[in-house]
Amino acid sequence: MLEQTLTHLQALVSFDTRNPPRAITTGGIFDYLRANLPGFNVEVIDHGDGAVSLYAVRGTPKYLFNVHLDTVPDSPHWSADPHVMRRAEDRVIGLGVCDIKGAAAALVAAANASEGDAAFLFSSDEEANDPRCIAAFLARGIPYDAVLVAEPTMSEAVLAHRGISSVLMQFKGRAGHASGKQDAAASALHQAMRWGNRALDHVDSLAHARFGGLTGLRFNIGRVEGGIKANMIAPAAEVRFGFRPLPSMDIDALLATFAGFAEPEAAVFTETFRGPSFPAGDIAEAENRRLAARDVADALDIPIGNAVDFWTEASLFSAGGYTTLVYGPGDIAQAHTADEFVTLEQLQRYADAVHRIIAQGA
Repeated sequence: MLEQTLTHLQALVSFDTRNPPRAITTGGIFDYLRANLPGFNVEVIDHGDGAVSLYAVRGTPKYLFNVHLDTVPDSPHWSADPHVMRRAEDRVIGLGVCDIKGAAAALVAAANASEGDAAFLFSSDEEANDPRCIAAFLARGIPYDAVLVAEPTMSEAVLAHRGISSVLMQFKGRAGHASGKQDAAASALHQAMRWGNRALDHVDSLAHARFGGLTGLRFNIGRVEGGIKANMIAPAAEVRFGFRPLPSMDIDALLATFAGFAEPEAAVFTETFRGPSFPAGDIAEAENRRLAARDVADALDIPIGNAVDFWTEASLFSAGGYTTLVYGPGDIAQAHTADEFVTLEQLQRYADAVHRIIAQGA
């Protein structure tokens, strides 16, 4: 299983699926997958702007494996060509090997090593704030007992993770000379800084909130721009921030709270991206869904890991009504890094587990 997985992974890494720019077509990597899934009913759909999905089914499987094929852009710190997979003693290195083409390669290898029923959904738009592929699949309402979403979880089942919300704020002030006493609302940058202090204090107040092993609200002010020079009152300022709530937290309520900290009211307050928490629903519903996913992991003999802070598209499947768990090879610490790698042991473990599941007719 490992050698076959590595053969497919070497090919998958060679395809440029960076997102952005998401210059991905229905050929290329999708032609490769189609050619290497004999016996499957394969459907490739172009959802526009480089968002392409491949849905492959053999027999009548109970479970759907989902994995995204797009990668983040490579950084200038790579020590060699990121689209040429390199093998070291205990690992392979290449763009996307950990996040998460390694899982895709293992799925193809496992499918070819067995005649069992299987269903795969490959997508190309996970690494951007534009999840068209999953939305289109969910709209079809195809029944499955559960969905296994591949992300780097050290080959353990993850049953809960945070949501994510990204926000653009703009503050408006009045330009002027900075030598005199200022009105509290005159400087857009002063407004932004006061807002930031209130927001950070509020985040500290939520430090003891808990769900499924996760604690507190993750919050980050990622970018602040504005002003002209030190002796001029800033007429405009822009802040981009994001937060990652627990499944038990209400994103809309948090947005309203953060917006309310602006005095005067922000000129613009716009949520630019939202990913729901996982599992979906209120506290009781989310817990019921987490327990259902645990039962699936137990039935498939998949070890259960801890909840995680990073976001995945498992939340979209959960919100769509599917029992869902996150399960894939590799360590999230390697995702999005230069000289990204996944260990051979992780690939072996995941490929063997998927082969066992498929061979059992799941």
